[in-house]
Amino acid sequence: MNKVMSRTPLSPPRPRHRPPTRHDPRRPGGAPPRTPVRGRTGPAAAPAGARTPLSAPTAAAADLRPTDLFADRLLAVLSGQRPVHWMLRYTAGRAYDDLARLAEHSPLRTRGPRPVVRDIGYYVPAAGALEVFARIAAGGRLRAMAFRLEQGPDLRWRCTAVELAPRNP
Repeated sequence: MNKVMSRTPLSPPRPRHRPPTRHDPRRPGGAPPRTPVRGRTGPAAAPAGARTPLSAPTAAAADLRPTDLFADRLLAVLSGQRPVHWMLRYTAGRAYDDLARLAEHSPLRTRGPRPVVRDIGYYVPAAGALEVFARIAAGGRLRAMAFRLEQGPDLRWRCTAVELAPRNP
């Protein structure tokens, strides 16, 4: 008997519960590349015809600043797209209570297109702390949102305060 166990198969094994895949040269190779969000650069902002490696989404997520991530997360909660408890692990102190109070009325909910973050700015008052402001386009109006991020001993950023500008009467 001449059996070798360390040999690799010539083709990867195909799952038995699915039909064989179709290899049609006329079909496109994959999904079209995503359009960049808010003018970001990096792998996610590749030209339309360029192909990116398979690890491009993880590299694009690593390039985002905590200010951008938290602005998007808070916007999703305050516009009613996500529940408030979605932010529980990203808040510390009274920030969760403030966020729950603000989100009761879904102040950034619009009837038309979803609200988007237009601009983000921040100030560094101390090491490991950021005070962030964001301009949000909700409907035909611009709204202001401010929040504070603090870096914990585990090096994770957590939101410690949230404020939303009151609506004009």
